This record gives sequence, structure tokens and C-alpha cells, in this order.
Amino acid sequence: MEIKLLGKEDISQELQTQLSQLYLQLNAELRQLSLSNILKRSDAIDIACCFDGPKLVGIAMMANYKVVSGYKGMIEDVVVSEKYRGKGIGRKLMEKLLEQARLRKLDDVLLFSGHHRTAAISLYKSLGFTLKSSGLYVKKMETD
Repeated sequence: MEIKLLGKEDISQELQTQLSQLYLQLNAELRQLSLSNILKRSDAIDIACCFDGPKLVGIAMMANYKVVSGYKGMIEDVVVSEKYRGKGIGRKLMEKLLEQARLRKLDDVLLFSGHHRTAAISLYKSLGFTLKSSGLYVKKMETD
């Protein structure tokens, strides 16, 4: 198994296809953007991937941004292939993103997780994440 950060030079149609298939395990209704679109600005996002040979088996992304309160990272779309769960891949992906957060000198790293995802929540807590008391509100925007 190899954990690595994805760069523009790694993008291929085969990788895009594997990513699309992997994301079906996260949310079959999710509208996906292409990797080339996501990686247009290398400072805006970090993508940690796990490969078993040429096969993509896990991914996690961290969007990087700045606001008045500091430099932030938002971890999104953490997914490990069902056949590879329970092998510590999610932890390694998260550790890779947290390493990037330190290198980028981010002030905070945030993530959201459903309350029913007990294994994921245990992982996040073991990595030092704490639950904030604020609420999350979402407005879905209509796109053409």
C-alpha cells in the first residue's frame, strides 16, 4: 500500500474512473467534479490517496482557505473501499492531510461527520479532533 499526495501530473482517465467508482461507496447521488478541475490551484486543496499497486483504494481531501480568523483546512470526502476497511488506511490518509496542514501552517483543521458514523468519529477523536457545540447549516444551491 502506498499513501501519497496527488498532483496534477498524476491525473489520468483511469484514475478519474477509479475515483468515480470509489465515490459511489460514499454517496451514489454525489455530483463529482473532475480531478483536473479540482487541482487547478495546488494551494487550494490537498488530496491524499491510498493505492494498492495501481488500484485506488482510499482517498481524503482537504480544502485550504483563509478567513479573518486564520488559515483553515476543511477535510471532506474521506472514503476507503469496502474491501480495504479496518486496515488503518483511513488513519494514514488523515495523518497525511494533517502533516500537510502543519506544513501549510494552518491554524485549524475542521471536518464534519454524521453522528451515526461511530468508527469514523472514533478515528477523528484519536487524532485529536473535538466536537464543537456550534450547528452546521447547509443550503444546497441549484446548478444548471
